[in-house]
Amino acid sequence: MSYPDQRNNDEWRAVLNKEQFRILREKGTEAPFSGKYDKFFSESGVYTCAGCEAPLYKANHKFKSGCGWPAYFDSIPGAVTRHEDSTLGMTRTEIVCSNCGGHLGHVFKGEGYSTPTDERHCVNSVSLNFSPEDKTAEGAKSGESKA
Repeated sequence: MSYPDQRNNDEWRAVLNKEQFRILREKGTEAPFSGKYDKFFSESGVYTCAGCEAPLYKANHKFKSGCGWPAYFDSIPGAVTRHEDSTLGMTRTEIVCSNCGGHLGHVFKGEGYSTPTDERHCVNSVSLNFSPEDKTAEGAKSGESKA
């Protein structure tokens, strides 16, 4: 699949640290309960892609799941793309940034959380940045990036 932000690996290495590159570009996973956003909650704001700063999740989408990674019940419309992931001997739904294709984590359905969607977007903290300002209106629809 093609994404608006088309940087190559050398360009990504120039803007991401090693752990961000491993997770966002090589589909890695951070250790559970280790991420800075696992236990971080805010009443307002937006979580953006650590690679391209595209808005992904509103602060009020986040919920306490106890899974060891930040969990969201929904994303900003159009911000996240889903792919089938058959690694590790099972089929899961991978989620990536719709602007740059950066790996975010996986989405799980039907786990019984009392959320509006009964979905859990299980996201690596390393894949995210947080802004207390609502960036969803600026650049979310136009595919702007920091490239």
